[in-house]
Amino acid sequence: QVQLVESGGGLVQAGGSLTLSCAASGSIVRIDDMGWYRQAPGRQRELVAVITNGFSTNYADSVKGRFTISRDNAKNRVYLQMNRLKPEDTSVYLCNADYVSSLPDGNLQVGRLWGQGTQVTVSS
Repeated sequence: QVQLVESGGGLVQAGGSLTLSCAASGSIVRIDDMGWYRQAPGRQRELVAVITNGFSTNYADSVKGRFTISRDNAKNRVYLQMNRLKPEDTSVYLCNADYVSSLPDGNLQVGRLWGQGTQVTVSS
């Protein structure tokens, strides 16, 4: 079983910083793209940042210059460093990963997995 476990959410004041982390575990052969999304109450889920297996990155316009996505392939982790946080950043942040895993019979499968979500609240 492949799982994503998130950590790092919390309550901060406007202008503060948080770093989210997401660790993948299980019978992983390869992790391809990884990303962070967010879902605020009453709003659509939106892409925050993505990072490919070639370490190319892309960000939503609303977070460019403030957020940084990174990954550590040796640890199967993806991070989101969030600086100069604003109240409008308040949301549940979700980790996502595209991966290849090994089945008990020796075959491989491709999957997409979401983390459980971690709450980030920015007070003004």
